Amino acid sequence: MNSEIRAPQVRVISDDGKMLGIFTVPEAVRMAQDKNLDLIEVVPNATPPTCKIMDYGKYKYEMKKKAQESRKKQVEIQIKELQLRPRTEQHDLDVKLKHARRFLEEGDKVKFNLRFRGREMAYLNMGEQVLKKVVAALTDIALVEVPPKMDGRQLFLLLAPDPAKIKEFKKSQEAEEEGSEAASG
Repeated sequence: MNSEIRAPQVRVISDDGKMLGIFTVPEAVRMAQDKNLDLIEVVPNATPPTCKIMDYGKYKYEMKKKAQESRKKQVEIQIKELQLRPRTEQHDLDVKLKHARRFLEEGDKVKFNLRFRGREMAYLNMGEQVLKKVVAALTDIALVEVPPKMDGRQLFLLLAPDPAKIKEFKKSQEAEEEGSEAASG
């Protein structure tokens, strides 16, 4: 801004958006001060750097608004964790899979932690079979992002939602609902 600009020459744009030309920094600063405005470097990487004559407070405000808008549009993906054991019964596993399916449909990633206690470490294949069941049950809407891996005394698996498969799955659900309504009505 103003005298802090280090380039010997700058391309100047007026406050109404017209290209004024290439000037030395002191000349450009003097032109901005004549209008009671500031000289702000907007494209520092160009040769020569592009500067605009404008009010610095207004510029800061506009930049803040742009940053807020870009943050609004960002999708925040969360990782939901579900805990399992090697001897988790089928009904309990079904409940966990139902939760995982809901999380994946909402666009969150799901991490399954399978904890081993004591002598269960001797039966790692049981844990791997449980995670294979999980993957098989959720392949219609998810991708395996991290295959089953050991981390200390736990085996974990990370699943990510597959947008194309989720869209397809929701369409098939809607078609089923319409079919059941037609049959009952």
